[in-house]
Amino acid sequence: MQIGKSLTSKIKEEDGFTLMELLVVLVIIGLLAGLVGPLLYNKINPAKQTIAQGQIGNFTTALESYWIDTGNFPSSQQGLDVLRSDPGVEGWNGPYLRKEIPNDPWGNAYLYTFPGRDGSFEILSFGADGIEGGAGENADITSWGG
Repeated sequence: MQIGKSLTSKIKEEDGFTLMELLVVLVIIGLLAGLVGPLLYNKINPAKQTIAQGQIGNFTTALESYWIDTGNFPSSQQGLDVLRSDPGVEGWNGPYLRKEIPNDPWGNAYLYTFPGRDGSFEILSFGADGIEGGAGENADITSWGG
């Protein structure tokens, strides 16, 4: 009977983790997060730019369909909203987009102008900083690729 008691007490003493073991695990997790976190962050910003380019591409396709139906592009005042709701223009056969007009990946509205720099329409996102110009994640994303 003595053997059974010592085995039971020994098992109870070894159950769980010590404070030192938990601290070592937390330090390892912290180091991994410190190393992996910036790498993931560097992947997110180019993905946001790619999303903005894709959304601008969808707007471009929808605007071309609008032009085919109505014979003109919407004015700057009408904006991209005419792709979803009938502006009362003869020939409108929309909606030309299935979902509501989204903001750019940084939460700012896309800027639509007609006529744009090249005489056609222009769709623009000012990037992460929300102001014209910039480089990297702050670079402007345009429908004309300039």
